[in-house]
Amino acid sequence: MTTYKRNCIFSILVLCTLLVTACSGPNRQSAPSGSTNLLRVGSGAEPKSLDPHAVTGVTEDRLLSALFEGLVNMDLATLEPLPGAAAAWEMSEDGTEYTFHLREDAQWSNGETVTAHDFLYAWERILNPAFAAEYGYMLYPLLNAEAYNAGSLSDFSQVGAKAVDDHTLLITLRAPTSYFLSLHVHYTWFPLNQKAVEAHGKTHERDTPWTRPGNLVSNGAYTLTDWIPNKHIKMQRNEHYWGRNDVSISELAFYPTQNPSVEERSFRAGDLDLTYTVPLTKIQTYQRNDPQRIRIDPYLGTEFFRFNITRPPFDDIRVRKAFGLALERDTLVKHVLKGGQIPALAFTPPGTAGYTSTYETIFNPETARKLLAEAGYPGGSGFPSVELLYDTSDNNRLYVEAVQHLWKTHLGVEIHLVNQDVKTWLANMIGLNYSIARSYWIGDYEDPGNFLEMFYTGSGNNRTGFSSPEYETLLREAALTLDTTQRHALYDQAEHILLESGAIAPVYHHTRPYLVQPRVRNLQSNLLGRIDFKMIRLE
Repeated sequence: MTTYKRNCIFSILVLCTLLVTACSGPNRQSAPSGSTNLLRVGSGAEPKSLDPHAVTGVTEDRLLSALFEGLVNMDLATLEPLPGAAAAWEMSEDGTEYTFHLREDAQWSNGETVTAHDFLYAWERILNPAFAAEYGYMLYPLLNAEAYNAGSLSDFSQVGAKAVDDHTLLITLRAPTSYFLSLHVHYTWFPLNQKAVEAHGKTHERDTPWTRPGNLVSNGAYTLTDWIPNKHIKMQRNEHYWGRNDVSISELAFYPTQNPSVEERSFRAGDLDLTYTVPLTKIQTYQRNDPQRIRIDPYLGTEFFRFNITRPPFDDIRVRKAFGLALERDTLVKHVLKGGQIPALAFTPPGTAGYTSTYETIFNPETARKLLAEAGYPGGSGFPSVELLYDTSDNNRLYVEAVQHLWKTHLGVEIHLVNQDVKTWLANMIGLNYSIARSYWIGDYEDPGNFLEMFYTGSGNNRTGFSSPEYETLLREAALTLDTTQRHALYDQAEHILLESGAIAPVYHHTRPYLVQPRVRNLQSNLLGRIDFKMIRLE
């Protein structure tokens, strides 16, 4: 080990020790104990919205999955599809058509029947360019969906989704899609009750009050009963849900906090049954002293940094690549994160549906300093004031402080850290109002396309300014390729283009550490981090 690396690791360990003290907050959010049939859940940050078409986060995914249900559910042990709002389906021999048969007893929380038209209404809304949904591309497997979303096709009836009758949907795909059924577990595919949405605003209008308690009509296992921002979100069992007799827990209470230390103290006091995460400084303590209350699950996700390539200094590829080469991923994983994370050699997690990129990111501070000097900043001299945005959290602060130290040590640059609430952080990334941003992506389904398609030009999840016609041609070709080996080769070519651009710098692949009380039963670990609240039992 070289002297500079030993010194860097020592400095990071000292830094983390100092930050542990700084992260202790005086106030503990109380999640009051009550009914033994109430599950109390730490939900991370305050959700941006409960509109399935206006969000992109993990927090919202968990809330919406309790409130709504798509055509298909998922066996979390195997990730295989199960019947949801659809009782059954058939696929054509060539894999391009699906016929879904909706349950006759599927109802909205107001007692109205869930119909095929409710799905079409929702799908038109998320694809309509007037709504500008960040996640519209999730529906691109549908024939002509991309053209409708782009505005080059104005007639939604030409998109591959038809209501044969109130209880039958006929879906036509642009090409056979092996993961198509898995897509329907994601909230972008959930139905909406048209009357409920339009009672409080226009169909393609954002931020209308249809998602508030008393207004929101849902078709999932739970209904929304109360929402006090930054305090709690409460739900109760939906008595109109077709599978209500199998839903054991009658009430859910979600408690948002961006401070893992506050959440952990609530858990330790017995006020939470399930946490969103674990403070980095407490992971090893729980593993050693209370292993039955901590879980660390594999998690299909990647932590990375976005660079805004539309403005200086990161409009210079040499600067972007210098910052990526100066990241000691092994050091961050072993000495800061401590949760079994895997240093990232590429963006897509290795082994995703059998795909592993051949790209390898490396730590090379000498080349990093050379590139920075070529860009006009020898030893960091003259480098402009640059901010790194991150979403407020003790864990995130520990992490970005360590990264800040690495860039100072290896590049000689001063990076200013700016913590923001999740809504502001997201808005600044979407608006390209940043220089560097802490970022992450959790897979919505197990396929490499889910990681790479977010960087299409104009995608609401791109947020870097990256644009490459060659990249997008490869992705479109991969989506239409049936041979798995050829398809993966196309994805690999595309991933090389993305990573060579330096628009992002992958750091590590996630695990999911969280705390769970012993009374919680049937909580199934899974690669996607999904929680099926219908299946959980309390002792």
